[in-house]
Amino acid sequence: MRIIVLLLSLLLMPFFAVANSGGEKKEEGSGPVIEYLEMTPKFTVNLSEPRKYLMINVQLLVEGAEAVARIKKHMPALRHELIMLYTGRASDQLQTMEQREALRKETMDTLHKALDKLENSDGLRDVFFTEILVD
Repeated sequence: MRIIVLLLSLLLMPFFAVANSGGEKKEEGSGPVIEYLEMTPKFTVNLSEPRKYLMINVQLLVEGAEAVARIKKHMPALRHELIMLYTGRASDQLQTMEQREALRKETMDTLHKALDKLENSDGLRDVFFTEILVD
């Protein structure tokens, strides 16, 4: 008898898991949309020294479906602002973690200013460098 009960419980376990997971999805969907937007393609710009360049992959942390749509809409203007920010820097300004963190903060400020000029920057929460190469 124990074996039958054990077998039945093992057979019914996937059904309970599916029924339980439906409730979790509703809870996740009720909160604000938080999304990472990758600015593709990667930025590759010339530095001030001959034959030196910076390659950087930028991702934006955006909160709210409206903010995601707004940032996607203005992505070409945002990319332009960042290309202008990164181009022509000296490679020795990008070597330490402190210098790279300062560049990340400068990137955030530049994006906020550009978005405020176009519409508003509400929803842009943070900027991350997921790849950085100075060569």
